[in-house]
Amino acid sequence: MPGHTFGHCALHLADRDVLLTGDALVTLDPYTGRRGPRIVAGAATADSVANLRSLGVLETTFARIVLPGHGDQWRQGIRTAVELARTAGAA
Repeated sequence: MPGHTFGHCALHLADRDVLLTGDALVTLDPYTGRRGPRIVAGAATADSVANLRSLGVLETTFARIVLPGHGDQWRQGIRTAVELARTAGAA
């Protein structure tokens, strides 16, 4: 999951249909205060372009529940979260 940091990772608990995204995808950007699925602002992201690209890996899990590093859990599925994060783009 490079992007937020170069060694960043996410954890998929397939048997629980849960994806822990860490800061690869958040529902609250602590730097801008913006809510909703997105990547963390560029001030705290090593490579925003790589981070947006890495969202595709998260998407392949098809997880229903997303637990981000910042913000509330997301129960509308990772595919919807990734779509919204891509739309929000880099801040």
